[in-house]
Amino acid sequence: MGELTVAKAKSRNEKTEALARDGALNLHPEAVRDALFADNAFFDPADLVQVRYEMVRRHEVDDQAISEVAANFGVSRPTFYKAQAALATAGLAGLLPRQRGPKGGHKLSQEMLAFDTELRAGSPVITMPERLAALEARFDVRVHRRSLERAVARKKNPDYAVGSASFRRR
Repeated sequence: MGELTVAKAKSRNEKTEALARDGALNLHPEAVRDALFADNAFFDPADLVQVRYEMVRRHEVDDQAISEVAANFGVSRPTFYKAQAALATAGLAGLLPRQRGPKGGHKLSQEMLAFDTELRAGSPVITMPERLAALEARFDVRVHRRSLERAVARKKNPDYAVGSASFRRR
């Protein structure tokens, strides 16, 4: 019997680690007070997607009031509405957490990177300040040195590797 408990605990830890790795770990499982999550081992309050789905289901299928559902699942009403809309528009995948904030560089366009590539091809010894000044003169946009370095490194071109001669500070 003791082995079963250890195996169950190990399985729970593996699931928790997987949820955390995938960004689907509910950081406040103790806030979930719904009866399903208290009485049934299948329902895991640490599984954010399951919690969100059951929260929306409670309202839409079981006809519970939104304020009651939100309170039982430890979220605000706006959070409930957001989950409801995500489920309606994207299905279960809509309940998966998404990366917050910018998804990548936003100042440097492909045209600007192509211009920078041409600059480097035309003059391999051009310095970073000269490149930045040329970009600003041509596109009327101030770009930080590290922004350009990162954008160029994202292209995965060995000639643009951070730390190469083209990125030396002069």
